[in-house]
Amino acid sequence: MPVGVFRTWVKYAEKGAFPHTSRHFEVLRCNHCDAAPCIEICPTRALFRRADGIVDFDNARCIGCKGCMQACPYDALYIDPDSNTAAKCNFCAHRIEAELNPACVIVCPTQAIIAGDLADPASNISRIVAREKVSVRKPQKGTKPKVFYLGIEDDLLRPTQLAAQSSYVWAERRADAKTREEFDPQQTREVYDVSHPTPWGRRISAYLWTKSIAAGALLVPAILLQLSPHAGGLFAIVCPLIALVALAATSLLLIFDLKRPDRFYFLITKPNLRSWLVLGGYILMGYGGLATAWLAIGVITGGVPRPLMWVTAAFAIGSACYSAFLFAQAKGRDLWQSPFFFWHLPLQALSAGASVVLLGGVAAGTPLETLRVSTGILFSALLLSLATVLTEVALPHAAEDASLANRSLVRGQYRLQFWGLAVGIGFAAPIVLSALFLFCGLSPGFAMVSAVLALAGLFWYEDVWVKAGQVVPLS
Repeated sequence: MPVGVFRTWVKYAEKGAFPHTSRHFEVLRCNHCDAAPCIEICPTRALFRRADGIVDFDNARCIGCKGCMQACPYDALYIDPDSNTAAKCNFCAHRIEAELNPACVIVCPTQAIIAGDLADPASNISRIVAREKVSVRKPQKGTKPKVFYLGIEDDLLRPTQLAAQSSYVWAERRADAKTREEFDPQQTREVYDVSHPTPWGRRISAYLWTKSIAAGALLVPAILLQLSPHAGGLFAIVCPLIALVALAATSLLLIFDLKRPDRFYFLITKPNLRSWLVLGGYILMGYGGLATAWLAIGVITGGVPRPLMWVTAAFAIGSACYSAFLFAQAKGRDLWQSPFFFWHLPLQALSAGASVVLLGGVAAGTPLETLRVSTGILFSALLLSLATVLTEVALPHAAEDASLANRSLVRGQYRLQFWGLAVGIGFAAPIVLSALFLFCGLSPGFAMVSAVLALAGLFWYEDVWVKAGQVVPLS
């Protein structure tokens, strides 16, 4: 085991106020779930459930996408710094095969850890689970965890119930850790834990952004070509070229976000067809092929066949929307389970595509009527997006973690980026500017500025949404 990563860790918590205090310990590790979400999201089947119930890991297949870290509600997975692949507790499967107990059971001096076969009613572990009042972590996730806690208080199993502090007993917290200095003396306090870095960062935000541009760059022209069948250079050549460049950027961002980018082709050679990382990759490849055909035919004939146009538009919608299913497989992050996310994505593609058409159209001298229709699409998409975003943050969230993540957006650490950059500059300002062009007859320059602000605001929104989804601790 490399220094600094943990398959099993012990969390310390304290309760009460002096002199009536107590310290509690919580042993945390992989729960070897019967319905393990990490297996479902893993794109290369590196994670699998053995016949004996152990959720094991094959690091020779892992590409380091970190999807399993987002899917696991228990923080059980980490990136091994030596191999740059994911790793976790595998119940010492090599010892189980030799009919030995896991190492943690052997080393524990007080028999606080008990292992066995839950399927055998005569085993010690089965009798304890049947006889005693036991608890599991996050039963509401439906993962059917197989690690049970006996004699533990419920608040210790809920990380959001613990008051975080700026320092531990023997160490300072990481500088990027979320702390709360003031707390109720009677509240359970977290006094020692291990670090769990955020798996996904700005590359994933940029991937969502470039993917919206790639999808919208041909989706909006497909709509506009129904009104004006003459494609011209903008729709026949410039737009598919922009789509292909944005699609290439999307692919590169995904590849270089992998911890093992040299293995990216495993998505094709070792695919897990239940993972939306794989299915989304296939949709992007199909869309890329159609965009290439659109460009080639546009260069040769100056037009776009109607069947190709509609098939490409369908793949553009798929390219925009598949991320909703991918993030839904990240079951550890409750904010990302929102049903609104699916509707955000096509609206974002429409606003990004309309922005691209506007900027390219003004530069290419496109007729004013085409610019007005493009601005109308941008105005409508932004208005619907803003209404969807405000509705989502205003409605109560059933899950506590989703509510806390939403609070970080609305009035927490991300409020300035959310309200100022994403909502203010990215939605409200371009809505006003595009309305001035549409309804007041002002210069197309207002439409161009609205397009630039809409693209910038879309990136800021994606960035803050990805960050807020990971702000709530999982363990």
